[in-house]
Amino acid sequence: MTLQFLAAALALATVLDSAWAQAPIVIKFSHVVAPETPKGQAAERFKLLAERLTRGRVKVEVYPNSQLYKDKEELEALQLGAVQMLAPSLAKFGPLGVKEFEAFDLPYIFPSKAALYAVTEGPIGRGLLHKLRSKGITGLAYWDNGFKVMSANRPLRVPADFRGLRMRIQASTVLDAQMRALGARPQVMAFSEAYQALQTGVVDGTENPPSNMYTQRMHEVQQHLTVSHHGYLGYAVIVNRKFWDGLPGDVRAALERAMRDATLFEKTIAQRDNDRALEAIRKAGKTRIHYLTPQEQAQWRAALLPVHRQMERRIGRDVIDAIARETARK
Repeated sequence: MTLQFLAAALALATVLDSAWAQAPIVIKFSHVVAPETPKGQAAERFKLLAERLTRGRVKVEVYPNSQLYKDKEELEALQLGAVQMLAPSLAKFGPLGVKEFEAFDLPYIFPSKAALYAVTEGPIGRGLLHKLRSKGITGLAYWDNGFKVMSANRPLRVPADFRGLRMRIQASTVLDAQMRALGARPQVMAFSEAYQALQTGVVDGTENPPSNMYTQRMHEVQQHLTVSHHGYLGYAVIVNRKFWDGLPGDVRAALERAMRDATLFEKTIAQRDNDRALEAIRKAGKTRIHYLTPQEQAQWRAALLPVHRQMERRIGRDVIDAIARETARK
């Protein structure tokens, strides 16, 4: 009986080992925006490519719209291993202690997409991602969402129009300073709560790329939108470092290829989708769209560019100057 029991136990162990070996590696990919946004579409593209290139050895579960975690919660969840992959906005890394990323929030720091990509795809961008390693995070790529617009229930043509408005922002010392420079009162709030806050009047306005504004239906509760392009919103795709380093080498290589392809796709659709979203907002007829004249744009710049000097000590003057040198070449 003992030998028969031992043989049966060994056979069962063999079956279980085989089943375990064949079980896919699960990557939970959490983000806070809608599936139709550039980030949402790129997450789905990564899922498709990752599962195809690993021949099913990896299963990617995408959770959009803060289904798992809100803005403030997701980075802690990644560090604890509750999720494996995120694509948070670059502002999220300041509270984590990597304040250099807050340079991306500085108003008017990127004159064009070409200038932006020179930073994210060059030594500056790679160096910033490397700083995340000490936080238990591996940075894989930068994803793009584009330049932001301002919205409120009154026209925003010159800085004086912001006076007294309660403007929703994501948690960012730079964005707080930006709104105060315009005379507004910044209100930090999770992205998933912004629509209701605008609808009920808890806040008066906000800033976002058009794709975020449209997919969250914010235009339905905002009467005016200004195409200001005053700031940029981008993301870093990140993974739990321990999880990533523990992957088999061939699996990790396949996932890196999937991420490169998904990133190229994301950059291709970002501007297109923002242009389409702005046109859809126009056609909806609930929001009047304003374009700044050169004179009005100059007033915005005069009000906002001093934020660069104000944030030098926090972000690092060397980082701000390095970005300025790089973007001046484009």
